This record gives sequence, C-alpha cells and structure tokens, in this order.
Amino acid sequence: MSTEDRPPAPRSLAEALRARGDAALGALLRSRPDLITPVPTDLTQLATRAGTRASVVRALERLDRFALQTAEALAVAADPAAYGELLGLMAGDDADPAVVAALPHAVDLLREQALVWGDDDRLRLVRTARELLAPSPQHPSPTGLGPTVQEATAGMSPGRIQEIVAAAGLASTHDSVSAVTALAGLFTDRARMAALLADAPADSVEVLERLMWGPPYGQVTHDPAPRLRWLLDRGLLLPTAPGTVVLPREVALHLRRGLAHRAPEPVPPVVETAAVHRPQVVDSAAAGQAYTALATVEELLKDWDEGGPAVLRAGGLSVRDLKRTAVALDVPEPAAAFWVELAYAAGLIASDGEADERYAATPAYDEWLEQPPAERWSRLVTAWLVATRTAGLVGGRDAKDRTLSALGPGLDRSAAPEVRHRVLALLAGLPEGAAPAAGSVLARLRWERPLRGDRREDDLRGRLAEWALSEAEQLGVTGRGALSAQGRALLGAPPAPAPGPEAEPSGPGDKLPVHHHHRPAPLTALSPAEQAVASAAAARLLAPLLPEPLDHVLLQADLTAVAPGPLRRPLADMLGVLADVESKGGATVYRFTPGSVRRALDAGQAASDLHAFLAAHSRTPVPQPLAYLIDDVARRHGHLRVGAASAYVRCDDDAVLSEILADKRAAGLGLRRLAPTVLAAQADPAGLLEGLRAMGFAPAAESAEGDVLITRALAHRTPLRTAPEPVPDGPPVPDDTLLAAALRAVRAGDLASTTPRKPGTAPAGNGELPRTGAAETLATMQAAVLTGEALWIGYVNAEGAASQRVIAPIRVEGGFVTAYDHTADEVRTYPLHRITGVAELADDAG
Repeated sequence: MSTEDRPPAPRSLAEALRARGDAALGALLRSRPDLITPVPTDLTQLATRAGTRASVVRALERLDRFALQTAEALAVAADPAAYGELLGLMAGDDADPAVVAALPHAVDLLREQALVWGDDDRLRLVRTARELLAPSPQHPSPTGLGPTVQEATAGMSPGRIQEIVAAAGLASTHDSVSAVTALAGLFTDRARMAALLADAPADSVEVLERLMWGPPYGQVTHDPAPRLRWLLDRGLLLPTAPGTVVLPREVALHLRRGLAHRAPEPVPPVVETAAVHRPQVVDSAAAGQAYTALATVEELLKDWDEGGPAVLRAGGLSVRDLKRTAVALDVPEPAAAFWVELAYAAGLIASDGEADERYAATPAYDEWLEQPPAERWSRLVTAWLVATRTAGLVGGRDAKDRTLSALGPGLDRSAAPEVRHRVLALLAGLPEGAAPAAGSVLARLRWERPLRGDRREDDLRGRLAEWALSEAEQLGVTGRGALSAQGRALLGAPPAPAPGPEAEPSGPGDKLPVHHHHRPAPLTALSPAEQAVASAAAARLLAPLLPEPLDHVLLQADLTAVAPGPLRRPLADMLGVLADVESKGGATVYRFTPGSVRRALDAGQAASDLHAFLAAHSRTPVPQPLAYLIDDVARRHGHLRVGAASAYVRCDDDAVLSEILADKRAAGLGLRRLAPTVLAAQADPAGLLEGLRAMGFAPAAESAEGDVLITRALAHRTPLRTAPEPVPDGPPVPDDTLLAAALRAVRAGDLASTTPRKPGTAPAGNGELPRTGAAETLATMQAAVLTGEALWIGYVNAEGAASQRVIAPIRVEGGFVTAYDHTADEVRTYPLHRITGVAELADDAG
C-alpha cells in the first residue's frame, strides 16, 4: 500500500477504537467486561473508560508476564515509540530469537486490551498505564531503570551541565538543552560509551554494575570518594537530591546491552511431570477417593441429622464444634472444614433460622441421597468448581485480626474458581496418567498472572493453587496426582495428548509456534448449561468404577458385624440404628450393644423383627450371644412407663420403684411416691427417660391413654434453602446477545456524535445538542422529506434522557416525523416537540 493509500494514523485511543471492526471491539469488551457496565454512549466514552485508573489496573493484573514486561518496556521508551525501539528494549543487543518471535503477539495483545494504540511506527501506551509503570523516586519501575538524562538534569544549573559535558569529552554548547541532548547522544552511542568506560577506574565501573539492574538510586556524602567523583564529573551518576544520586536510564541500558529487563520471559514455564501412571490406575484411584468423599459427606450429614452445632453469634462453627466434627469424621480439622464447606456450597446444609439457631441438613439433602452415587459425586464437584468460599482460610485471621471460622463470613475469595479451573486445565494438558510437579504448576500460574495488588495476594493465589490440587485429590477429580477421565470430562476437555517427544506438556492447546506459547490455553470455564452437560458425562464415566452396594453383612460371635463393602441404603440405615460403627476402612465394623438394641426398639422394631432382619441379611448364622442380647433388652424394654404429670413413673413391681427412690443418682429428677406403683417427678418426660436410662433401666414412654409410645429420632431439616452464590471476580463476561446489543448502541451513539455537519449549523460546544426553533425545525424536516437528505437531531425521550441521532425523514404530519433512524438502523416516529433542534449534514457525510 502506498503512503497516499494508507489510512491516517489514529490521533487518540478513541480514533484507534473507531477503526476497529465489531469482532475486535467485541474481543476488547469480553476481555475487559468492566468497560461495558454500563454500556458507553459512544466510542469516545469507551476510550475514556478504558483509560481510567481502576480499569487499567485490572487489565494490567490480567496480563501474562511477557505481555506485562512489554508494557513496562514501553513505559520507559519514548512516547510514542517505534517498534524497533521496543524490540531493542526487550531483545537487547543480542536480539534474543525467542523474544523476537514472541514480541509481535505481546504487542497485539496489548492493542486488543486497549492498553496500547497506534501503528508500529508510533506505539503509545495508555497514559494511565504509563503513569503506573514509569519509574519515579516514589514508585520504582519494575525494570529497575531510573529517569532519563533529560529528566535527571531538569533542575541542574547550566554551568554544572556545561562542566559535565566538558568532562565527558563533548564540545561545549550555547544552551543547556543542546548540552543535555549531546550528553544523552553520547550515552546511547554504544561505541563512544565503550570508549568512555574503557578509561574508567575499575572501582567506578563496579559502582555502575551495582546500580545497573536497580534500584538505580544511591547515597553519597558531601565529599564523594574518587570513584564516585569520576562518575559524577562525567554525568554517569547525576544528583537528584542532597546526598542522593541516580544512574541515568541511558547509561543503565548501555551496561545492560539494551535490555529493559534482566530476564525477559517470552515462553511460559513448562509444567513438569513428576510421575506417570497407567490411566486405569489413575481412574481407579480417583474412583476410590470419590467413594470416600461421598461416604464422608453422608456421615457428616448423618451426624447433623437431628440438628447440628449451634451457629455462632458472628456466624459459623465454633472451634470446639469443628474439632468434634473432625473426630466424628476421623479426619484432621482442615479436612473437616473442607467437607463442611463443600456440603454448604452444594446446598446440603444451612442454618435452620430458629431462635436457637443451629446448622442442619436441608431438604435438598434428602433428594441428594436418592440419587445414584455418581450423580451425587458430580453435584459435589460441580459446586466445588465454582465456589468462592475457601475452606483453606479457616483458622486464619481477617483484616481485623478476627479468627476465620468454618461456615462463617470472610471466607469468599473471588479468584478461587479461576485458580481451580486453571490448575485442572494445566493438568488436562499433560499426557494421560501424568501427575505434575506442584512447583512447576505454581510457577506457570505465577507467569500467567504475575502482577497482584500486594505480596499477600500473590501468596493467596499460590495457596489457592495448592489447595486446589489437594482438594481435587480428596474429591476424586484426580487420582495419584493425575487428572482422571471423569475429571477431564468435568472440564469439558478434549482427549489427553499422547505421550512422546512430540507432546507439548506445558499447557492445554499449546501447539502453536514458540512465540505463541504464552497465549492462555483455550480451555475456558464453561457456562452453566455446558457445565451441566460436562458433569453428566463425568458421572457416566465414574459410575462403572464405583463399588456395587452389598445386601449382606457377616455377623460374628463377639457381637460385631462386618460389612465387606458399601451397603445398600435400607440395610445401611437399619444397621446404623441397630448397631454402632466401631471402625471404618475397606470394611466397616459395627458393634451391637444394649443401648443400640434399645435404640432400635425405641424406633418401633419388635424383637422378632430384629431377629428376622439379621437372619435375612447375614451370610453367617446369627450368633447366640447376639440373639440373647436382643431378647434380654426386649424383655426389659417398656417395663417402666414414663408419662406427663409433669412426669410420672409407674411399674407393677413396687420393689423396682423403691430401688429407684433409694438411688442417689435419682436426686436430680425430683421423684416422690404417689402410690405403691407410681412415682411423680419434677423433670419433664424426656429428661426423666434420659435419667432412668443413665441409671441402667430401660423405661418406655407412654401416651395419655397408657399405650406404649414408640418414639423415632426425627430428622431435623432446615426450611428450603439455596446454595450460597459465588462472589464474582468483577463484572461477568457479556454473552453474545448483550455484546451484540452493546456494540450496536455504541456504534449508533458514535455515528450521531461524529457525523460531519454543515458549517454554521452545529453548536459551538462539543457534544451539545443542536438547538433550533419549532418553525425552523419543521421547515428543515419538510425540506429533507423532499430531497431525501439525512439530518442530525437532538432528541429528549419521555424519561428526560437526551441523545443525538442521524435520521432521514420520510413523512411529517400531525406533529410527528417518521424517519429512518441511521443510529438505530430502523424506521421510527418521533414527536416534533421532543426534538431540541436540527442541523444539516455535510455533503460528504456518511
């Protein structure tokens, strides 16, 4: 293309955005969704919003390390900078081939993000980004470079500048500006600078080398040492304040051989493989972990079935209740916090909202229990993937030095879902069965998101990644550290790359040339609908790997029963009432005790029912000691009756009642004899039942009619509750519908604000609506109907919102104008009294 045919270079970011197509603008709004909230009126407003500090900081935080290094280099380059200058700063005098290959993509990425605009011969960093990244004494540059010679000598006397020029071997000049220019020219000339430094004392060169990579500032006394004096005389060090000197940027770049960064990183770190297992081993191990996860959550909810721990006044579980839960689940406290938070995220537990507020299972838990195991697992891991609540923070301190408790406030971290998904995506890019080295995963994540608000946030991101690896293993998403087949399906990931020399293990989808390796992997978070499909696929892959539930146990003579595997739900539920769990593992051991048998009788079972149940579900004969235990407890069950008097005890055997009255343990029950066979109590019936059982008796409750009252342990449920909503990390990415509507609105507003007007018809103020009288507006409209010309109008709608529009009038009648609205791309009718004014467009408009 000739110079005459080339479009003019943009003079502002708004003009650069105006030259973009809809696809490029859409890519910008997707990558920086804060720019579309609310939808800008035109491209000028979009450009202004893209340059605000908050938006620029957010965009910089989402750059990978090499793109950020490129932006930092532009901040210390000339404004504007040619691509060649930027290449020199990034690749150095040796022109590192990897940097040379990767730099075009980095510049394109910065342009796409609207952080850089302009052609390659005039690259401009957005002003706010330059202010954030350029060096200053208060905010050192990440490059370690200091001010330029011109900036460092701004307050220096002309005489001193002439002395420095002379000492450096340059000809004296008539003014300070030309002297500073000559000095900067010397420092940027490789050959002349080499000759100057060849004569420098060795200890002076050593000082320069210490300051070369930053920080560039140093301290000097009022009488500098000879090695420093030599440098100060020649301007290789320049004073910035009393007792402070700085290494000029040009000198540092010469010493660095042109590099703005000590170590440019154009290629992301490779995710290294720590071990490789057979895929079948990985899937089986993951399935075992998935089964354990389901059993753990079920046990947690069963433990809280009749009402769980109390809710702290500030919200959450107390430390004591968390310890108790950890003991019940036989796991460490951090693991207990994870399972509690997972059940909460999946909507299976919540607070009941009562006056004496407690945690309990939700109605959704009962629905969850009825689902097949694989579907229950997929619901848990789907909730885990998107949850922003972070169990790993439990036990830590918040900004006000308050302890963070499980299920309490302050555990949301909006970056958690992104980090989890990215960690799993990196695992998905490894060959099948390959487990990564955790350190290399963390290094890759630090390369992809190097800039955070402070060191604590950097540390949090690394801890989130470590927790993601650990939690994925506990849930069975990974097995032996490698991503399982069901975990891959959960992400919607393509098949794993085959191992071999051709495989690229650094990340999913990284099959591009070397200079594109730092492009983020194409495996992105799924929409809710896509995630539902992926979760169903993962459940189908897991289902055949889970153990088949059994319908039998092995009864033993020592009053125990062994379940050699998972039990079917009716059998497991009944056995959970009739016996106590003694140990868990590959096989679960249950122990029968008088208390557990009485519990089954209290639940409405007769002794004959228990005998029949055990005989039907045991692969071994029912041992005689167990049969005797059941008969003995059943014989004494209900011998004593407790009712409401406040409460009373009656028994046909008055000797038993006398024994109770004589027992010191009955003192707290407030008993007194009403009749030879009746005792009255001050305690309520429930307390009386509990007290007598503690004394070794087996009383039964009775109704007001005197019948034995069979009491069941009623499951406590919360009212209907929804799972906690994740806290978003900024505005959501717009969907295609919103994006198309926003682009149309922005284009329309931009057309109205930039269409050329005829001289003398546009208002003087920029952005003001045209103002004309009613008669002139009507006459101009009627003339435009005859000529078919387009007009520029100002319009105020019924809500009082003003806008500019470009219309082609078709018909004017009855106080209305019907016109084709170019900004809305449709025919509309406008009341004339709402049109503020009209102006004709220039002949070459449109």
